[in-house]
Amino acid sequence: MSATRVLVLNSGSSSVKYQLLDMSDGSRLAAGLVERIGEESSRLKHSPLATGGENRESEGRIADHEAALKAVAEELSRDGLGLDSPELAAIGHRVVHGGRKFTRPTVVDDAVLAEIERLIPVAPLHNPANLTGIRTAQALRPDLPQVAVFDTAFHTTMPESAARYAIDVKTADEHRIRRYGFHGTSHAYVSRKAAELLGRAPEDVNVIVLHLGNGASASAVEGGRCVDTSMGLTPLEGLVMGTRSGDVDPAVIFHLMRVGEMSTDEIDTLLNKKSGLLGLCGDNDMREIRRRIDGGGADASPAQLAFDIYIHRLKKYIGAYYAVLGRVDAVVFTAGVGENAAPVREAAIAGLDALGLAVDGGLNAVRSDAPRLISPEGARVAVAVVPTDEELEIAHQTYALVQDGNAGAA
Repeated sequence: MSATRVLVLNSGSSSVKYQLLDMSDGSRLAAGLVERIGEESSRLKHSPLATGGENRESEGRIADHEAALKAVAEELSRDGLGLDSPELAAIGHRVVHGGRKFTRPTVVDDAVLAEIERLIPVAPLHNPANLTGIRTAQALRPDLPQVAVFDTAFHTTMPESAARYAIDVKTADEHRIRRYGFHGTSHAYVSRKAAELLGRAPEDVNVIVLHLGNGASASAVEGGRCVDTSMGLTPLEGLVMGTRSGDVDPAVIFHLMRVGEMSTDEIDTLLNKKSGLLGLCGDNDMREIRRRIDGGGADASPAQLAFDIYIHRLKKYIGAYYAVLGRVDAVVFTAGVGENAAPVREAAIAGLDALGLAVDGGLNAVRSDAPRLISPEGARVAVAVVPTDEELEIAHQTYALVQDGNAGAA
């Protein structure tokens, strides 16, 4: 029996998300989440999708990632899907930062682990947790290929004119300062699915992808290759996000240090965790912001301003990437806000008729889990909603790599 299953792991600092997929047909066999690892009230949620059974949930202390993965293995075993199954082909790991070296999925060895660790200074919140997940999985199944799929890999095709910041080259190179971009697995998956929706090959299509979740990023994809993206050295740059500021004058930081007497850590926390929609109106959930706007009254005014700033930034990036690409075949919305917030999509495209962009109100209002067009029939540029599936993309890349037997790193 050939091994066709891939376990996808997304290890955070205190959580592990997982999905088990059968790559013979792309079906999901199980999915779940372990959260609050290391706390007394850790929680495991498990969905036995293959059996159609009831979801299971348990609480109690899960001390570390090793204990978390062992708990996940036990849940999978209850469904007859244990990690010791000969049908398991590989474990695919989401790794946030791969720097310039990792341009494609990579089978993990000691050298790969060392390089991921070397990149911790540019991804201090993410790479350590990703490493922990890989090492724990290695300990549980040392015989199984562990594959790292990097958020940054899809963006390594950017030309230097897009990837370089206009600072002293020697300083930039010494400290690895450049635009790396993130959400790459999502942008890769969505841009390819958008081409399929248009009935064309990815290499024949130019797409602007708007990945709008609590974290948000835009990309310009030319013929299947990323040529620009909004996030930079870190996921802070670019669009207005749930709690991140996105683009800001760098001198704001110096001003806060000198005049506000704030420390580096305080400014870091401000821009990453207390800014964006949350900082503007006290809410980082677009659903709540729209509820406040639609409800009217005094509570609506700050919510409306936050919404307007969010949309203004979106429009700027759509226009900028239209100019970068020269020809645009589709603008595609994805992720939690992009897939579900019709008012965001409508407002972001409103007034862009001269660019061939428009939204059909009826189509935009439809709720669906399927890829779909929301532009009027015959529109010069398609506007689409394509639900992202980062886990499936990681599984596809992982399975393709182990099937090809290609363990190259770059």
